[in-house]
Amino acid sequence: MHDVWVQDDFPLTLRHVMERMRGMYGDAEVVTQREDGRTRISGADLGARIDRLAGALRTLGVQPGDRVATFAFNTQEHLELYHAVPCSGAVLHMVNIRLFDEDLEYIFGHAEDRVLFVDAILADRIAPLMDRLPTLRSVVVIGGDAAGTGIPGAIGYEELLAAHEPRFAYPDLDDRSAAGLCYTSGTTGRPKGVVYTHRSQTLHALAACAADTLGVSSRDRILPLVPMFHANAWGLPYAAAMTGAELVLPGPHTQPAALAAMLEEERVTIAAGVPTVWMDLLRHLDAHGGDLSRLRTMLCGGAAVPLALMQAFQERHGVRVFQSWGMTETGPLASVARPPRDDSEWSYRDTAGRVAPLVEVRVVADDGAVLPHDGEATGEVQIRGPWIAAGYYRDPAPGSFDGGWLRTGDIAAVDPRGYVRISDRAKDVIKSGGEWISSVALENELVAHPDVVEAAVIAKPDERWTERPLACVVLAPGSTCTADDLQAHLAGRVAKWWLPDEVAFIDAVPKTGTGKYDKKVLRARLADGSLGRRVTVGPA
Repeated sequence: MHDVWVQDDFPLTLRHVMERMRGMYGDAEVVTQREDGRTRISGADLGARIDRLAGALRTLGVQPGDRVATFAFNTQEHLELYHAVPCSGAVLHMVNIRLFDEDLEYIFGHAEDRVLFVDAILADRIAPLMDRLPTLRSVVVIGGDAAGTGIPGAIGYEELLAAHEPRFAYPDLDDRSAAGLCYTSGTTGRPKGVVYTHRSQTLHALAACAADTLGVSSRDRILPLVPMFHANAWGLPYAAAMTGAELVLPGPHTQPAALAAMLEEERVTIAAGVPTVWMDLLRHLDAHGGDLSRLRTMLCGGAAVPLALMQAFQERHGVRVFQSWGMTETGPLASVARPPRDDSEWSYRDTAGRVAPLVEVRVVADDGAVLPHDGEATGEVQIRGPWIAAGYYRDPAPGSFDGGWLRTGDIAAVDPRGYVRISDRAKDVIKSGGEWISSVALENELVAHPDVVEAAVIAKPDERWTERPLACVVLAPGSTCTADDLQAHLAGRVAKWWLPDEVAFIDAVPKTGTGKYDKKVLRARLADGSLGRRVTVGPA
């Protein structure tokens, strides 16, 4: 059949998203928290600045396909780059500001970035690396004195924009051309680059607007605490532009008191961040109060979300927390735990969520067998879809993909309704006496104890059982909680043979650049004897 029924070759590019923002939603507001207050700009005025920036990129010699790096917080200027770089044909490379210098040098070199935009307050991280970044032709400093950064030839952002007109002839682009590049956190080796296309970004933004995923609409004011250098801030900047939702960007001001003030004073309706951020906010609200009555959705992801955290927000502050699951390779939206209408709410809120539209998952056993979606059969989750990575940038990584399916490394079961229940990461599961113990489940129950601030569970070698769980716990200041108290708390909540034989009391759980628990550091400290005060637990 050769008849043309629909315009299925219509280009799905981010230019369409940008034009909606600056045109039909030109009165929508973008707020940025600054050191001396908050600035505000309309979508229409933002569009004019994006034009200037696109012209500036051309002047700097940026060609289609060139990588343009950002090293910046969540600000209006970073948002301008989100639009100007891909819409002008280049590739936006969002670099994680929390990485070590060794990883930064590798990422900049591997991506072969041509231009770097850096926040002035982060310039001291970049200046010492300049001699080791040979592909960089220009460095542009946002929000400060470029000459005072110590970066040779640095250009001021506002001066750069002022030299160009508020109009630009954007090129027509293939929607399968690269629009963005983001590297994984490198927890199991070198960071790997994930390329996002115009098509994948546009479809991802559309999916984020679905009521059963993130539910973004023109009536929302969104505060993304998840960094714009981490998996596109979960796609919220583009979803907001597509729908006309307003954005509240926190910059570096993510401390609990500042966050509570922004949520309340800016009437935020959707906020997104990792569990540790929301745990800190909960403690602040419990101590100082606050009006979050307009906050209809708090999205939480990046790590397993403790059920106790979700219940505490809802019961004490009237805020509903929804767990979401994904990773850099999934764009990152893969699933959101919005419960079905005819079942127990908490039994579904406590999952990784229902798989997003246009995304497919399968559960694969160790022997390669594809397991049924019966809610019981457990194996590695593999995933595919129009915004899911099919490979890494300049890195074959053959073990990461299986016939078009991304191997996530998460161990889970999927029920007939498409809800994913993750029990662990493949590298984190504990096998004791031939039986699996879920570190995620133990961590969630430990954090439910009122004196526990953070908890991470790792395997420790055991002569009899091969492995046993070791609970690494951070207590609240002044707490007198003991290892036996924690075991008594766990008794009845988990199987008896899951109970840790030992507790390590530590000052903080080490984290990756994206805020996830870095268990490889804990395992290394266990091996070299530097983990912390370890206490053997008495009989349950």
